[in-house]
Amino acid sequence: MDSKRLGILGEKIAENFLKNKDYQILDKNYSSRFISGPQRGEIDIVARKATIISFVEVKSLTENGRERFSAISPEEKFNFGKKRKIIKMAESWLMEKKIPLDCKWQIDIVSVRINLENKKAKISHFKNV
Repeated sequence: MDSKRLGILGEKIAENFLKNKDYQILDKNYSSRFISGPQRGEIDIVARKATIISFVEVKSLTENGRERFSAISPEEKFNFGKKRKIIKMAESWLMEKKIPLDCKWQIDIVSVRINLENKKAKISHFKNV
């Protein structure tokens, strides 16, 4: 499975997981151009539960029953640079939707490990990273 298809599948699994946990999906694959230059960013899922808006980064990995295909877990691929970019994108999304920046919001990671042999996924949700 190529990385683009894996990403799309992981995001769909994460979306269903969040819906089952009573999150309302507000937006998907939000992107915007930064004023300071051509650099772009993307937020995989914007969701709300109660009064908190979550900007969700989905990290996916394939594995089979015998071995992992990566030495690190999906959530470990989330680094400081990615977090800074998501913060800027979150602020951009809030301003675009005319939501005050002082509302309750956070960055979450949903890690999706897809087992290709049994076609099951293991999902971990890391809140307010």
